[in-house]
Amino acid sequence: MQNNIFSGLFVGQNFVSLKQVDSTNTFLKNLLSNSKPVPEGTVIMAEDQFAGRGQHQNVWHAEPGKNLTFSMLLYPNFLAATAQFDLTRVISLGVYDALAPLLRDNLFIKWPNDIYYENKKLSGMLIENSLQGSNIKSSVIGIGVNINQEHFGDNASRATSVKQILQRDYDLKNILFDICRHVETWYLKLKAGETNLIRAAYKQKLYLLNETHNFVSNNEVFSGTIIGVTDAGLLEVERGNVTGTYNLKEIQYLTNNL
Repeated sequence: MQNNIFSGLFVGQNFVSLKQVDSTNTFLKNLLSNSKPVPEGTVIMAEDQFAGRGQHQNVWHAEPGKNLTFSMLLYPNFLAATAQFDLTRVISLGVYDALAPLLRDNLFIKWPNDIYYENKKLSGMLIENSLQGSNIKSSVIGIGVNINQEHFGDNASRATSVKQILQRDYDLKNILFDICRHVETWYLKLKAGETNLIRAAYKQKLYLLNETHNFVSNNEVFSGTIIGVTDAGLLEVERGNVTGTYNLKEIQYLTNNL
């Protein structure tokens, strides 16, 4: 393990760079299963992650050496399991804030934790929490960000990268450093109990907030308006005068009207 360029308090101070791995989340969880303690803020980065995973067991495809594929370890044992979506908010805000100086006003957080530029996916994440009693013991947070990749397969037609948007290459470790710095900032706010600030910031950056679009739930297509996210992380969609709440498995965005 190597100490590196990261100047924050703890996120990224313990940094491991790998040439190739199946999944940085799996690698980090295997480290955790060993008897030797793993410091909070440990970051595992891979040039080539050949079995990366996203939500719904989706595969995260990334061209080797062109993108950020990494995992970080946190110990949010101060956080109740019922409030775990606040950690999702924190990670999403950290990635958003790292990319915002480059991409400005067309950047959004797509519920629950994707980063979108206009109507295309720029970043995704998979957060795997381990519980101890009623609180979170540890969180392994896998993050993928498309940076310098120029071409995506047909099955990734809604993907984009920083290079596709800005037409230049960017240094991966510099962006990784910024993500770690911003995640740490938001995480310390969460630890300090600034929950209302975090929830308001997340809502403000929400993709399609207060816009009417088509969704599908229980095989029914309907027109609705996203009005927010509950404290527990359910998406709030208004249909006429009725507001419904949905978890990730209960609703899908229909992309043909975007």
